[in-house]
Amino acid sequence: NTQPGDVQRLPVPATLPDVGPEVCECIQIARDDWDSREESMDFLTNPLLRHEGTLAERALGFLRYVSDQQGRMVELETKIERDVRAAFGLTADEVAPRSPTLWKQDNASVVLDLVSFAVGCMFGRYSLDEPGLILADQGASLQDYLRKVPSPTFLPDADNVIPIVGGDWFEDDIVERFRQFLRAAFGEQHFEENLRFVTESLGVKNLRDYFVKSFYKDHVQRYKKRPIYWLFSGPKGSFNALIYMHRYTPSTVSTVLNEYLREFQAKIKASLDHAERSNNAKEADRLRKILLELDEYEHDVLYPLASQNIAIDLDDGVKVNYPKFGSALKKIVGLEASG
Repeated sequence: NTQPGDVQRLPVPATLPDVGPEVCECIQIARDDWDSREESMDFLTNPLLRHEGTLAERALGFLRYVSDQQGRMVELETKIERDVRAAFGLTADEVAPRSPTLWKQDNASVVLDLVSFAVGCMFGRYSLDEPGLILADQGASLQDYLRKVPSPTFLPDADNVIPIVGGDWFEDDIVERFRQFLRAAFGEQHFEENLRFVTESLGVKNLRDYFVKSFYKDHVQRYKKRPIYWLFSGPKGSFNALIYMHRYTPSTVSTVLNEYLREFQAKIKASLDHAERSNNAKEADRLRKILLELDEYEHDVLYPLASQNIAIDLDDGVKVNYPKFGSALKKIVGLEASG
């Protein structure tokens, strides 16, 4: 209901300062800052890949760049405010010091971003060889990936299922796949040093601790309770398998059941037999509890679900599709309640 007279009465000075260049530079810095994160639709690749040296050196270079950008943003915003205040006849000395408006970064946040990007490469969402999204269409496959990246430096997972369990039970689990990613992305020469930098930055003793205990929680938080990777998980978390929802097909649950859960059960049973023959009662008791959990998960949850061949529609979003799998997937508190 604004009238021309309302606009005319606004206290706009006759001469306004030309802050256009400063404003445009601020916008570009903020855009570049946002686009360095994979949540941006214009994300191209992890920023550490644009630097040189060990991971620690790359992280240091990137953090210095971020610090410089933050300083430049503060400088520009302060100048804009001083110029505008002066045009209104206000004292420029009253301008309060600006605080950085960009993302706060440290080694931990840099490595968390790298781990997330690595998992994206494991599923074919991203690539070390091509920028931007690679697989982001419903039902996308490895063949679709290879049409876009014919000779990949790092090959994505073939069946869209990556196990996450508390031990070296699978040759291609997420821990081993991450180690392969580090070698492919940053070379063999500094592999052990790079691996140590990752674990120290994450504050864990080893990679498995992070992936089993914290990765999915971090992923759910990153995507605001709308995860793009879904975690099939037993009642007590002894068995976990990660999938990429864009590569989901109605046969995916059967793959999790037949190729991973049942294989895991067979390996646990073999270890239980060995523990019993060795009279290792404590280990045998631990394995029996795991088997009981796995058997219940198979019988009560995963087998009935696999027989349904559930279809999803990505256009419906995570809020509609995730609950279709009930207790087969890791519970996300607030997913159904949040808007």
